[in-house]
Amino acid sequence: MGLTVLAIDAGNSKTDVAIVTADGEVLATARGGGFRPPAVGVDTAMDDLAETVTQALTTAGLTSVTHVSACLANADFPVEEEQLAAALRARAWATTVTVRNDTFAILRAGVTEPRGVAVVCGAGINCVGMRPDGRTARFPALGRVSGDWGGGWGLSEEALWHASRAEDGRGAPTALAHTLPAHFGLPTVYALIEALHLEHIPSLRRHELTPVLFATASDGDPVARAIVERQAEEVVAMAVVALTRLDLLSEETPVLLGGGVLAARHPQLNDHITHLLTEHAPKAVPQVVTARPVLGAALLGLDTVGSRQGAQGRLRRYYGV
Repeated sequence: MGLTVLAIDAGNSKTDVAIVTADGEVLATARGGGFRPPAVGVDTAMDDLAETVTQALTTAGLTSVTHVSACLANADFPVEEEQLAAALRARAWATTVTVRNDTFAILRAGVTEPRGVAVVCGAGINCVGMRPDGRTARFPALGRVSGDWGGGWGLSEEALWHASRAEDGRGAPTALAHTLPAHFGLPTVYALIEALHLEHIPSLRRHELTPVLFATASDGDPVARAIVERQAEEVVAMAVVALTRLDLLSEETPVLLGGGVLAARHPQLNDHITHLLTEHAPKAVPQVVTARPVLGAALLGLDTVGSRQGAQGRLRRYYGV
């Protein structure tokens, strides 16, 4: 059959796997649950991943492949990448293994060559960049402890912070004091805080407040608009630093915007990002990426093993891009 790649995109909530040939033909795909080594341990996480990989290998009629290209959540430092790569090698699914942070999958999915910068704003925020010569730029992306601000979870907390202070008088008035509790059918921010604290509203449902924040901003509320503009500033700050580290500021370079917050294309957020990039990185070419990240993992794998002419186009067509 020739060269084959096992592409893995494993996030906190779901895992996508694909078996791809050097011609760009997809032999099999499978989907599984989230990949969370910090929560369950590396061994258990790998056992869960093995179920999804085995399903794909069985469908493809294979027991192993040439190369594993894995883009994994929680691979935030090189030492974590190596630990996870060792665990994958132990499974003997392939002769060679490459592990990268899952943000690299979104970047590679959006570019025709491994060159560009991607900022992902989903539950959190992260940024990576790469050049064809193998140079990369990245951030720890562990939240506030590593200097990050925003993402869906951070935006919902920021909105709640301002709404709470508006209601009790410590902060400026904002319509968020009405729109946030109203989303859950509650009369006040105090009632919302109590419901969250007592877990009458599950903590995970806080992410529902991010779309409410954007709607409130669209209605002209100055506090909500300021939060959205701050998010745009953070996205651009990460992108500009990555471009600078890779000596790409002076070259026309794709800046991919991915993750649920950016893929939603909120006009105020995305337009402000474009405006700020024009000021600080005028040769950057921003574009929203909605392709499934497993495509990027597969393309990274083909970059490693070598692909035949037309393989990238064939693979992209399979995933509808």
